[in-house]
Amino acid sequence: MNLAIHATAEQANAAAADRLVGWLTTSGVRNVMVAAGNTPLDLYRRVAERRLELSHLNVFALDEYVGVPLEEPRNCANLLKRSVGVAWGIPSAQFHVVSSIEQDALASVREHERRITEAGGLDVIVLGLGQNGHLGFNEPGSAEDSGGRLLALETISIEANRSWFGGDYAPSKGVTVGMRTILSAKKVLIMAYGAHKIGAVTAMVEGERSDGCPASLLQGHEDTWVFVEQVAASKLSGRAVL
Repeated sequence: MNLAIHATAEQANAAAADRLVGWLTTSGVRNVMVAAGNTPLDLYRRVAERRLELSHLNVFALDEYVGVPLEEPRNCANLLKRSVGVAWGIPSAQFHVVSSIEQDALASVREHERRITEAGGLDVIVLGLGQNGHLGFNEPGSAEDSGGRLLALETISIEANRSWFGGDYAPSKGVTVGMRTILSAKKVLIMAYGAHKIGAVTAMVEGERSDGCPASLLQGHEDTWVFVEQVAASKLSGRAVL
């Protein structure tokens, strides 16, 4: 696990963008998974500003809120279509999302993972870090070999969802690719900023590697890059700020 601590989130995002652009433009990289939410939006904007030729990429959404209308602009699917699909010039046929409709969600994510496997697996994945250490909607207790599934969310995640939707929705269920898919990605970029992420960052980097903090399972990954700012990293031992 490679850890980069920067003085500010802006500086961390700039460094993360350089790293991600290097990966996306490497020969042979084709399959990319992206997370929604606030944290990675500036990263995606920075990549879009480079005006790179990325139309060869297959892009997959990481997860989706369940029980929120398909047309809701703050859904993972719609947010990522704007900030990645359109902004990066990805052909619509190569941009893949998961359904937010409960009766369709499970079949949708299983097809999502089948399509990823058929395409040769993930070359790159971009992740945010949940306050309880979740990745996607893989809440604490998610097994290392878990597959895509529909699951109930912890209270802290529900409240984060309520905040994201400005109180209009507070989804209590999510659909996500499993830890098996996340950990199988060749390259992982994960970001975490702010005081509310201190506990999760500490557990991810220095805690026991266990499904109690799904992000800690990245400790065994060969090419994971963690970008944090000094507030989120404030409880880590002996780490220098870049």
